[in-house]
Amino acid sequence: MKWLGIVLIGGGALLVGSAFAYSWWMNPRVIRELREDPQGKRAQEVMLLTLPSGKALPVNYLRDGATVYAAADFPWWRELRGEGGRGSVLIRGETLHGQIRAVEDDRELRESVFDRLRPTAPRWMGTLVVIELD
Repeated sequence: MKWLGIVLIGGGALLVGSAFAYSWWMNPRVIRELREDPQGKRAQEVMLLTLPSGKALPVNYLRDGATVYAAADFPWWRELRGEGGRGSVLIRGETLHGQIRAVEDDRELRESVFDRLRPTAPRWMGTLVVIELD
């Protein structure tokens, strides 16, 4: 029982540490790169998503016409429940606006998109985020 507690505490610390590392170190570097090199290699796969709250995050994306898909592995997607809200994306130097929402109840759509967006990720992981562009 003692070892289980140690493992759970260690895992929790690792998760929290990862979140801080991304928020304070990785994300700002990636955001800067997306803005400074909009045609670069990273910009081919990563967009800058600005949520209705104003928080901006770099996320992998899949664009299909006027719809853009992303996957959320951290709880930031919770503000997008229900109808979601208005936000924007920066894709290859172009800022586009639209309605952003989390899709929690369409397993078939989630699996179809995730098969293309993140084929090597565990199938149970992530929440589908859909952006309907104006």
